[in-house]
Amino acid sequence: MQITSEEKRIQGISFSEIAEKFGTPTYVYDTDVIRNQYRKLKEAFKDINIKIKYAAKALTNQAILKVLLKEGSGIDVVSLQEVELALKAGYKPSEIMFTPNGVSFYEIEKAVEYGVVVNIDNLPTLQKFGARYGSSYNCCVRINPHVKAGGNEKIMTGHRESKFGISIEQVNELYQTVHEYNIQVAGVHVHTGSDIKNIDAFIETMQSLFEVAKNFKNLSFLDFGSGFKVAYSDDDVATDIYELGKKLSEEVKEFINVYGRQLEIWIEPGKFLVSECGYLLVKAELIKPTPACCFVFVNSGLNHLIRPMMYGAYHKITNVTNPKGIPTLYNVVGYICETDTFAGNIYIAEVREGDLLIIHNAGAYGFSMSSNYNSRFRPAEVMIHEKKPYLIRRRETIEDLLRNQIDVDL
Repeated sequence: MQITSEEKRIQGISFSEIAEKFGTPTYVYDTDVIRNQYRKLKEAFKDINIKIKYAAKALTNQAILKVLLKEGSGIDVVSLQEVELALKAGYKPSEIMFTPNGVSFYEIEKAVEYGVVVNIDNLPTLQKFGARYGSSYNCCVRINPHVKAGGNEKIMTGHRESKFGISIEQVNELYQTVHEYNIQVAGVHVHTGSDIKNIDAFIETMQSLFEVAKNFKNLSFLDFGSGFKVAYSDDDVATDIYELGKKLSEEVKEFINVYGRQLEIWIEPGKFLVSECGYLLVKAELIKPTPACCFVFVNSGLNHLIRPMMYGAYHKITNVTNPKGIPTLYNVVGYICETDTFAGNIYIAEVREGDLLIIHNAGAYGFSMSSNYNSRFRPAEVMIHEKKPYLIRRRETIEDLLRNQIDVDL
């Protein structure tokens, strides 16, 4: 495979080299980007006692979890399985924040057995927790501040109709439950969604959290969630993380001064840390001109990256093999037997059969939301770390599809 001098590289390694060694479709992650994003957050919030808890659901591969652990990150998880993955990656129970949503109380009991921080987002579960543990095990409570913030409505979690959190209109019931069972509340949590462009929305949410937090006298932390937006295109808006850090820090210092004791401030970035590190490397299998448009079919689909079809998300696509080709209008589509569009009406350097394409900003909610729809295999994952490529998940085979099926003799 010929590698051109213009070809995009990750830590000196070309996508053509990656494709030749590992095949396609393949997710590729640049750990330099992850580490730089983590350090940017630490710098932006340096004036307060910040604790970063990576939102693992964005990308749960053990290798990625270990990279962030080595940087000093804690972790935010939303299922028992993610709890166990975090423990296997080496996180201490005290570094793990477990924030489930509407789960069986069994999961809460198991989380307590593991010794992780339990974040409770509804009154019925809080009542069960109080009856079961009383003051013997600290917890965190998640508030729904009724603030509409974020991008697509599907990723907003803090508005009045959201299923997440204890409604701000139910705080008196919250206080009553905590008092009745002598529950020890160690933290108050809020998260309003993803892709928040307006810093003022963070501040508004923060004020709601402060109003609740002041009624708990023995807190050790406040958790502001995340929702920091990254740019998906050259002209896209991203959260100004340094401006946010400055404003949030000022508000936090003022609250702590009134509250009367030092508090840790937790944030839970997922997309911000891993979105821009990731690429989905695919191959153009077919160029199909039609009277309406010209389709580029690639050897992947919504089973590998569902965000464009689920959220209408934009992902930049570039031609690795022919970067200087004439810009041509295409619809880039997948091989799934559904409407399966990665991007419509976009200009890409002329694509020919066999060309390698990269779909950008695919690190967050790419592989983690993948499936075996149409009985397609999930792709390989490759991590570029300190200028070396590592296979961190092999490509699936037919044996993987059949592993848990039971052959019934009919």
